This record gives sequence, structure tokens and C-alpha cells, in this order.
Amino acid sequence: MRLICLTLLIISGITDSRAEQYEVVGAAGPVLAVAGEDVILPCSVKPNISVVDMRVEWFRLDLRDSLVHLYDDHVDRNTDQSQSYRGRTGLNHQELQRGDASLKLSSVRVSDEGLYKCFIQSKSRYDDTTVNVSVEAVGRPPVITVDGFDHSGGLHLQCESEGWYPEPDLEWLNNEGVSLRSETTEKHRNTDRFSAKHTITVHERDSKIHCRFKLKHHMLETLLITTSNMFNSWRTSVIMISVFVVLGVIAGILIAVFAHKYKEQIQLNNKYNKLQKEKRRIQEVNVILDADTAYSRLIVSDDGKQVKLGNTQTEGEDRGKNRFDYDLAVVGMEGFSSRCFYFEVQVTGQTVWYLGVTRESAERKRVMSLTPERGYWILGLRYGRYLARDSPDFSLSPRVDPERIGVFVDYKKGLIFFYDVESSSHIYTYTNQSFKDKLYPFVSLGSDSNPTPLIICD
Repeated sequence: MRLICLTLLIISGITDSRAEQYEVVGAAGPVLAVAGEDVILPCSVKPNISVVDMRVEWFRLDLRDSLVHLYDDHVDRNTDQSQSYRGRTGLNHQELQRGDASLKLSSVRVSDEGLYKCFIQSKSRYDDTTVNVSVEAVGRPPVITVDGFDHSGGLHLQCESEGWYPEPDLEWLNNEGVSLRSETTEKHRNTDRFSAKHTITVHERDSKIHCRFKLKHHMLETLLITTSNMFNSWRTSVIMISVFVVLGVIAGILIAVFAHKYKEQIQLNNKYNKLQKEKRRIQEVNVILDADTAYSRLIVSDDGKQVKLGNTQTEGEDRGKNRFDYDLAVVGMEGFSSRCFYFEVQVTGQTVWYLGVTRESAERKRVMSLTPERGYWILGLRYGRYLARDSPDFSLSPRVDPERIGVFVDYKKGLIFFYDVESSSHIYTYTNQSFKDKLYPFVSLGSDSNPTPLIICD
């Protein structure tokens, strides 16, 4: 009898062991992250069995205080988490049931670059995978300044920019796109970012000179147009030289702002004037925020016109299947389709925000990028950098920091237009979009402790 029982126990152990056979897999190559934005570090088990009852640990291989995130016994346990990751990591607990233990890392920093280990342990087995994270920080648009003439009438140009990581490559190009040799190049590292400048002397008249700063995956460029008058004036009038220099610098800065717009953006100045007139004929919608869709730490005012970040998160509260679980966001109660609509949002005092529209069927329950492919058409501010969450993200340089933003939507034309109400200036436009279901107003806050609300304007 004892022999039979022992045999059954051995067979049961073998069966359980086979049931927990799995392999932990991660990314096929390095994961690119952009400073100031969010990134997903992939990690899952094959086959796709649930890891809800397992231990999931993320840590850095190249740091002593290395714990990034710990999930154990069905809850997150980040008491010993490295200080630099506090409040910036999260697992999608619903995806754990499908074997996905990918980590969302918010507000990426240059110091986040390195090797990460994803370790998953069951009762009888463990396995891990390594994820290599590469960080890039896109600096300010390059600025070209005219620094006088040499004895032969050549034009001295200097181009500089700051806020890059890793060290950027610098390049001058002529009218045909041929690379020109820099005369001097200087690069400096300030804390975790690089600043750089380089100079060149040009003699071409009526030509276009490009200054380019580039990383492996990002690039910014500024254009200066040299004219014959620039080169003739230096011999006859110092005053006229100054005038042309100022005009050249202004032209270079303006062109830098719009250099990377899509081809459709070329005619936006004309469209803007038409939209300003059309806006007067459009009924502004009365946007009321739907508290049942708000992330659990958000507080929506009783009249549905304001939303701000609360101090604590309501555990276990379920306000409907349409509630945001990971993004600090909320949508309007009413959706719109088959017509134009317009609303305004006051963002004064907020350091991190996103706003725009989202389609009715867009996912709200998991970690993802809020892009048009996912049903989100938004722009925002994140730690001093304005951007549109297009595909790919597009950096913006408004003339002044906007305090009140208008959102105009032409459903039939597939157009979503953002502009600064106070300065009546265009910010960004999504064009040639295709809508099939209702669009809802969308606003989102950052995860810092800023108590200032976003306000839907009447």
C-alpha cells in the first residue's frame, strides 16, 4: 500500500512539473526609449499560461540598488524599489492572466538606459530574459546665427543646439544635399545631456544651407537661405549687413519650426484662415466629463468641467467597463459624429497634460501608446516638451506657452485642428484621418503631485 501511495505522489509531481514548463521571452533586439515619454519593456512566457500566481521581478543588471519592480503573492511589492523608479513602473495585472509580464516605464530618463532582467518564478520552476534599453533625448531645434564676413566676403555661420543624448552627429549640407566640412566643432556634456555647435564659411549666393543634428533614430534640421544681397551689402553698408543678418536668422528659426511637418502641413496657413471663419459658424459643444470613465486617482468636479489628481487611489472601485486603468485620463459624456464640433480646455499651471479626442471603441484597459492607430488624436506637454502623439511623435515649438487650447474637429474631412486661443496661432493638425464611430473629448494628467486642474471652458 505504501508503495502505491509513493508511486502516485511521484506521478503527481511529474505531472505538476510538466504543467509548469514555460520559457520567458523578451525583445528580439534593443528597445528604443525617448526621454520624457513612456516605454514598454516586453516580457512574457511561452506557452501563454497565467503568471498571476507567480513571482515577477524586474531589476537592473548594471546597478547595485537594482530593483525596478516586484510582483509577488498577487500584489506589487515595491518597498525596496530603487528610488529613481518610484512611481514610474507598472504591470498590467489583466495581461498577467495571459502570460504577459511586460513593464511600463513612465517618464523615461537618460539614466534609465541599460540592461534589465525579467525574472519569473513559479513553485517548481524559474526562467528569465534580458531586455536592453537604449535611450535617446531629442534636443532643441538648431539655431543658425550669422557671425560676420571674412576678408573675401565669405559668410560666417554658426549653428548650435542643446539637450541631446547620446552625443549627436553634426552636419552642414548645401543646396543639393551634399555634406560640407565644418571648420570648428565643439561638444559639451552638461549632467546627462549634450550641447554642441559648429561653424562654416560659405560663398554660395542664392543658396540653401542646412544645419542638421541627428541621432540614430531622430533628427532635427534648420535651413538658412543665403541671398546675393547678403554678400553685396558687406562691402557698402554695415547697417544693411545687420538688417540682412537679422532677417536671415528669423527666417532660419521660422523654417526650423516647420521643417519636419508633413507635406499636408504646407498649406495649413491658408486652411487656418478658413477654419477661423468656419469656427464662427460652428456650435461649440457643451463638454461634460464622464466621471465613470476617469482613472481612479482623478477627481472630476460635480459639474463635470474640471479634473485634477487626487492624493490617494481608490482600491477595488469599479466604475464601469469604460474606465481607464493605467492612463490618468477621462473622456466626455457625449460623443459626436457626422458633423463639425469644437471645444476649449484651459491648461494653465499644469506641467504634464494631454488633450484631444478618442474614438468610442478605443482600448482603455491596458498599457499602450495613445496614437491614431489606437484611436487617440492628441497633443500635450511633458516636462517642458510639447509634442503631438502622431506616428511617429512630432515635437512642437509654439511661439508662446499656450494657456487655453481650442480643438476643432471636422468629422467628414478627417481633420483635427489644435490652436492657441489666446494668441490665435496654429499648433498642430491631424489630416486625412478616417473615422467610423463616435469621437469623444479626451483629457489626461501626469502622475506628479500638481493639484492644478484641467478646465473645460464654457
